[in-house]
Amino acid sequence: MEGSMKKVISILILLCLASFTSYAANQLTEQQIKNLTQDFIAAKNARQQPDSDEEDVEHFLSFIADEFKDEHLKFNVTVTSKEELRAGMLAKLEDKIIFSSIEILEMMIGSNVVFVKFKEHAKGQPAHLDKPIEYSAINIMSLEFTDSGKIKHIRRHHGL
Repeated sequence: MEGSMKKVISILILLCLASFTSYAANQLTEQQIKNLTQDFIAAKNARQQPDSDEEDVEHFLSFIADEFKDEHLKFNVTVTSKEELRAGMLAKLEDKIIFSSIEILEMMIGSNVVFVKFKEHAKGQPAHLDKPIEYSAINIMSLEFTDSGKIKHIRRHHGL
C-alpha cells in the first residue's frame, strides 16, 4: 500500500509540474508585451491624426480581442462591444484634428499585463464645438493580454 501511495503522489507531482510548465509556456514574454504595447500606443496615436481614416481605426481595433472590456474610470464608462467602440472612433473622425502626439514615459510589465504611463498632447475642434481645444495630460493605462497577444482588458486612468 505504501509503495502505491508513493506512486500516486509522484504522479500527482508530475501532473502539477506539467501544468505549471504549460501555463508558463503560454505567458507572453516581457519583450512581447513591450512590443505589443508600443504598437498599440502607435495605433492609438495614428487614429487621432489630421489625416486619420477608417483604416487607422481598424488597425487600432486589430489589437483588441473579440471579447474585451474597455473602462474609462474617470467617466465611469465601460465598453465591451467592438461595434460600439468602432462607431465612436469613426464618429470622432468628423472632428478637426490639428495635431496629436502620444509619448510613452514608463512601462511596468507583469504576467500578461502592462501599466503604461504616457503623455498625450493634442489640439482639435470637436464637431459639436465652435472653437478648438488643446490639452496636455499624463495618463496611466493598464492593458491585460490574452496568451495570443490580444488585449482583453483596458483600464484608462486619467492623470495630471
